Amino acid sequence: MNRNKTITSRANFGWLLKMAWRDGKASSRKLILFMASIVLGIAAVVSIQSFGENLKENISLQSKSLMGADFRIDSNNPPNERVLAIMDSLGGADAREISFTSMAAFPKTELTKLIQVRGIEGGFPFYGDLETEPASAAGSYQEQDAALVDATVMLQLGIQPGDSIKIGTVTLPIAGALKSVPGSTAIFSSVAPPVLIPYRLISETGLVQTGSRVGYDYYFVANQGMNMEQLDKNLGPLLDTQDADLDTHTSTSQRLGSRYDNFGKFLNLVAFIALLLGCVGIASAINIYIKGKLRAVAILKCIGATKRQTFLIYLLQIAAMGLLGGIAGTGLGLILQQLFPLFLGDLLPVDVQMSFSPQVILMGLLLGIFMSVLFALYPLMGTLYISPLQALRVQNESKSKSGKAGTLVLLGIFLFILLFSYWLLKDWRYSFSFVAGIILTFSILAGIAKAFMKLIKKYFPNSWGFPARQSLLNLFRPQNQTLTLVLAIGVGTFLISTLYFTKDVLMSQATLETQSNSPNMILLDIQSEQKDAVVKTITEKDLPVLDDIAIVTMRVQSIEGKSVNQMKDDTTSNVNRWILTHEFRVTYRDSLIASESLQEGEWTSEVQDVEMVPISVSDNFADDAKVKVGDKVTFNVQGVLLNTVIGSIRTVDWSRMQMNFSIVFPKGVLEDAPQFRVLTSNVPNEESSANLQQELVKKYPNVTIIDLRQVLTVIEGLLDKISWLINFMAFFSILTGIIVLLGAVRTSKYQRIKESVLLRTLGAKSDQILKILALEYLYLGVLGGLSGILLSLLSSQMLAWFLFDSPFIPSWIPFLVLFPGIVVLVLIIGLLNSRSVITSPPLEVLRKQSA
Repeated sequence: MNRNKTITSRANFGWLLKMAWRDGKASSRKLILFMASIVLGIAAVVSIQSFGENLKENISLQSKSLMGADFRIDSNNPPNERVLAIMDSLGGADAREISFTSMAAFPKTELTKLIQVRGIEGGFPFYGDLETEPASAAGSYQEQDAALVDATVMLQLGIQPGDSIKIGTVTLPIAGALKSVPGSTAIFSSVAPPVLIPYRLISETGLVQTGSRVGYDYYFVANQGMNMEQLDKNLGPLLDTQDADLDTHTSTSQRLGSRYDNFGKFLNLVAFIALLLGCVGIASAINIYIKGKLRAVAILKCIGATKRQTFLIYLLQIAAMGLLGGIAGTGLGLILQQLFPLFLGDLLPVDVQMSFSPQVILMGLLLGIFMSVLFALYPLMGTLYISPLQALRVQNESKSKSGKAGTLVLLGIFLFILLFSYWLLKDWRYSFSFVAGIILTFSILAGIAKAFMKLIKKYFPNSWGFPARQSLLNLFRPQNQTLTLVLAIGVGTFLISTLYFTKDVLMSQATLETQSNSPNMILLDIQSEQKDAVVKTITEKDLPVLDDIAIVTMRVQSIEGKSVNQMKDDTTSNVNRWILTHEFRVTYRDSLIASESLQEGEWTSEVQDVEMVPISVSDNFADDAKVKVGDKVTFNVQGVLLNTVIGSIRTVDWSRMQMNFSIVFPKGVLEDAPQFRVLTSNVPNEESSANLQQELVKKYPNVTIIDLRQVLTVIEGLLDKISWLINFMAFFSILTGIIVLLGAVRTSKYQRIKESVLLRTLGAKSDQILKILALEYLYLGVLGGLSGILLSLLSSQMLAWFLFDSPFIPSWIPFLVLFPGIVVLVLIIGLLNSRSVITSPPLEVLRKQSA
């Protein structure tokens, strides 16, 4: 008996497969559109996941080449005896480097450039290569006392090997163009390109002076079998107490990997939204598809098929389409990932060699099957309640679905979204926020669509012409696609508009004001005795000196009587590590500036002969140092202890392009301390900027000049690359929406043909039917696109308030370009796919009805 059951079950399953194949083959065009709804979403997720895995793997494999050594010890000060002893215990440094930013002059062209000077001694890099042109320059520049200059700078300034570069008081021949060097980031190099010179020539430049920001790096090649993680664990805390830092190639790769992983998580969410949008299309398309199969299901039940069997026939069809969609989407995603290095360009720290991850491929395949089945379950449940009598009755109604089963399916969908978003984000808070945001966005768009339909019913414009009235009636006719299309169009428009508006917020924070009193050039490292002469040089060129800021360097000695070393050794201390190790650049003045506002306490303008100096600290300093108004902090001002008390806490807008400080002293305290000056000016154009820089570099080679317009150009280029990639991923949502639109039009085509025949019977002409269809899609495009843009305005305003703390002035581009483009696209797709509605002869429909 058991054997008979087994044979029967095998036969039943075989019969189910045959029925699913036969029925699916007859409806292949409709099912292909269902499959296409998820292909792009899976492609987006797979491409991001695969590229992220490849990037992590490449960073890990090339971590030594990124650093140029196995590990390094670095500090902002010359190493003390304790640090030197630690380095000796490791066998001594295999190479060393001094680095700082400075202005350089090129005598041949009389041009100047802000550069990063890197004085190298030893065989650095030990991994990776100095890529130079000519190649021999990498090995000969040290013996020749020559320089290697960034290749882009040489190209921009018209410099050739053999020309010279003046750094401080030293003029060196240029041995070659520097194409690549370990330890230089592409973004920073865009502002201050690297120039390599021999280590022994650094002192001759005369640029290492009081207040200069100098980095001291010591590179090591590890002994065989040395454990980098153990080394970091043992030596890292010890070096921290000596104001030094240990970086291993493994920790560097982990840090870089996590930085790019965060960006990848955001892109994954954008891709996942595209996939969810496709799944909404699946649910809608399956709903219409099943409605068209009601009579077939009823006939199957009349000849003995159970409701379980009819349900499984269509479930197998959907699962098969999901598998094919997963295969197609995974393949497309693996192809798309090859384009990512082209999009990201210099943002990537390594040259990424692409490979295929089995884990990502399996994820793409399973995602196609699982999401297709999960989102098709709710409409598929309708087959369970089809009565055999419906094979004879001329009606499409069926019993209502089980409310309990429907609720369980919806809970399963939201649970899957939550778990999948957690897998992407690795944080439950962000996952819940993402799911809540998705539900809220979809709910608002769905509410808009339903409210629009109710308003049309309630305030129907009976005085309008026939085509206009009929097109509005189509929006809430049986089997209408208003809700689905508004969701598809609205979500895609919402994503791209939000990303565009967010980019505007970021750029507005970095944009220089054009008023004459807004600085666009900053002069750093001016020694006190040079200040008057530098001011004279600026004013002689009819340029203003907007700010004259004194800078004094100091370190925290103790907080509330507890010394820095005690806090470093105290594992329970909540004081942030940077407070204890940072060399602060502080200033003194008698008033607040435009980027500051008093948060707590009282501002002190000037003091004389007080034991406790009242100072003002920024809110982030107060948070990280765990101090409040009235707490005492002692500073070490280059060997002299200075007792202070927190008199006030300020909120500082660090995004403004001006000199801001964590710590501000009142006047009357630091005037006699060793200090240097910072001057700012407003230069009207590039020519004036170049002339001023040339003269300053000739007279005062130690002065560093930052042209903020060049910095903004780099920032804007960076944001453009990132936003281009984000928009590229968001465009998947638009493409998915288009496919959902195609599916909706095609699946409801027969219904429209039937309506067309009835309208023709009543006397309607083809051009009237065309107007009806055009107006219907125009309404849908306008409603979906406008809803998405308005919703994106709200979300961007909230981002500007709560995340960026910045004013939001929306751009007109989404309204003038994106919105009309979406409307026209919807209109064209709708009409192109509705041609047969107009051209189908009435007899064709009558024959199908009688068949």
